[in-house]
Amino acid sequence: MALFGLLPHTPVVDVFVVFVATGLIWMGSGWLEGSAERLSMYYGLPAVVQGSIVVAVGSSFPELSSVVFAALSGVFDIGVGAIVGSAIFNILAIPAFSALVSDEPLETNRTLVYKEAQFYMIAVSVLVVTFAFAVIYAPVPDGPPLLGRITRPLAILPLLLYGLYLFIQWQDVNDHDAEHLTDDIQIERQWLTLVAGLAVILVAVEQVVGSVESLSTTFGIPELLAGVTIVAAATSLPDLLVSVRAARRGKSVTSLANVLGSNTFDLLVAIPLGVLIAGSVVIDFATAVPMMGVLTLATVLLFAALRTDLSLTKLEAYALIVSYLLFVAWIIAEVLGVTGALR
Repeated sequence: MALFGLLPHTPVVDVFVVFVATGLIWMGSGWLEGSAERLSMYYGLPAVVQGSIVVAVGSSFPELSSVVFAALSGVFDIGVGAIVGSAIFNILAIPAFSALVSDEPLETNRTLVYKEAQFYMIAVSVLVVTFAFAVIYAPVPDGPPLLGRITRPLAILPLLLYGLYLFIQWQDVNDHDAEHLTDDIQIERQWLTLVAGLAVILVAVEQVVGSVESLSTTFGIPELLAGVTIVAAATSLPDLLVSVRAARRGKSVTSLANVLGSNTFDLLVAIPLGVLIAGSVVIDFATAVPMMGVLTLATVLLFAALRTDLSLTKLEAYALIVSYLLFVAWIIAEVLGVTGALR
């Protein structure tokens, strides 16, 4: 049932819910981005930290909540395809759309490129290593050769890396000379606005995902295709709107840092936290590796685009969009059985 059980899931109702919830996410993302900017000014946070921690964790709150709720209900499924599909959408589509809505090329800096982007590459590698350890040290008895179980001790590895990430950000905050530090901010009001924005985003994203899944079922869209593309884009909607809004306001560093920070949080915190709650999760390495390989390639493409003149031009933005469309075409080919990389 849509709208908290008030209406049945029909195509007309689902489309209506998607449009209304998208508007609510736009409103909530505005509250989140605005309050995060004022809080960062108040506490003297650099723009990179504002985007990669404050805004990124906020816009990733729906994904984290969905993982926790699923684990608490005892039906937790790691859904590597959907999670990595969302990360690929974040890496390729969101920076591209942000660059296209900006009047000028999306400017970046060396801190963003050499710290955030490269650390994100390390995060992807550590998650692949965690999956490999699951296959090597906790194989599923009588299961396929590449089926492993991620246990709580293994889930600690990504969390430890995120702890290092926070430590690096804390060091940057200590080294930052806050030029715009101001006391003319009602701090309690900004925190309330931040929490309200998170609540609106959480409720609206839940409705969007439910309606999108219902539409996918109604029109017979295969589960893999829907999960990796449609549902992944729906769960990334807060990140998209926050980054686009920041780019339109000339906050290009915050816009790009939000993308990298959100993905880092999702991979290193959301997935391990779900494992810690559920106790253990089965992972199919044969399915995970091709998807992680595509995510690695997408990250390299974004890194190369950002490094050229430390900006993302509209031509590079179109190239990223084409790359994402090629990824969607590959998934469609997998669903149709044209290729055999995913098993």
